[in-house]
Amino acid sequence: MTSGAGLPFALRAMRPDDVDGVAAIEGEAFSDPWPARAFRDLLRHPSARLRVALEGGTLLGYCVVMRALDEGEVANIATAPTARRRGVAALLLDDAMSALARDGVTSLFLEVRESNTAARALYASRGFRAVGRRRGYYRLPDEDALVLRWSAPPVEPVATPTVPPATS
Repeated sequence: MTSGAGLPFALRAMRPDDVDGVAAIEGEAFSDPWPARAFRDLLRHPSARLRVALEGGTLLGYCVVMRALDEGEVANIATAPTARRRGVAALLLDDAMSALARDGVTSLFLEVRESNTAARALYASRGFRAVGRRRGYYRLPDEDALVLRWSAPPVEPVATPTVPPATS
């Protein structure tokens, strides 16, 4: 488990026994929620990374990211209503971004409701920028999605010291 400095919650891989709680948060957070079966299926998917945030034994939130080659997608991220505005989503997102960057991901995408100003502010604070729009992407209510992209900073080459040739 990992936790942010001074934060009272920890992160770990999602387990099958977390799915019912994750599905409950999903149902509270989204008007068109994923079913519990979707999370169970993703637990077996080799390119999916599912993490949960906990405080004591209480589930506070979760994040699902997918990876394909050097690109990733934040497929789903949510926090329980009682845990909002406490840095849970930020910790989950930072954890996902760090792990994917370590694994060679250079671009990370996500969709967000245009009206979700809190989520958009979080993503902007992490360097996500709008790169597109999906018209009518969301249902209940119908709304456009903004497609956001984060690009990993370029890796600076390591300077190699040069050794002068030996003279005889």
